[in-house]
Amino acid sequence: MQTNKNNKTNQSELQQVNLGATAVVTHHIDKPHLEKYELWLNEIGPQCKRSAGFLDLQIIKPIKNLTSTYTIIIRFDTHDHLKAWMHSDTRKILIDKVRHMLIKDDDFFINSGLDFWFTPQGAKAKVPVRWKQFLVTWSAIFPLVLFTPMVVIPLLDSLGLSQNKYIDTLIITGIIVSLMIYVIMPRYTKLIHRWLFS
Repeated sequence: MQTNKNNKTNQSELQQVNLGATAVVTHHIDKPHLEKYELWLNEIGPQCKRSAGFLDLQIIKPIKNLTSTYTIIIRFDTHDHLKAWMHSDTRKILIDKVRHMLIKDDDFFINSGLDFWFTPQGAKAKVPVRWKQFLVTWSAIFPLVLFTPMVVIPLLDSLGLSQNKYIDTLIITGIIVSLMIYVIMPRYTKLIHRWLFS
């Protein structure tokens, strides 16, 4: 009986490890330092990628002449590996190099898998079942994918930016991810909290 219980615990822990872990880093850059910050990204990126358990690194850049906020999404295979990188001496040294360029201090939070959309920052609450996470995420992304291009493409035209499907897609997906993380999901999950966690 005890062996079966231990096996279930081990399987549960293994499943949690396989979900991976994500850190969302937000840097608000003082505009005169944008070019230097870009060079710094080229320096810290390879260091991050060499860390144990690294999976993926995505950088959502600001829209030129409109914003100066960078959102960096980092994925590692386990929470421990990600935490080790985020609190490593290497990263601390690199953050110190760029700190004078930041309007706000180095800001990030860590959660397992995509659970950061469904768990308030720093919370130790239970995570909703996967099928509910799927439905909520799908229902939020669908209208964004449908309507964001209708707004963004004319705006880019009015700014005189040449249409290029790769640049358009980069900007549109960056806006969608930013809206999902910072605007929609925190409010949406709060609105349907009772159903989500029932």
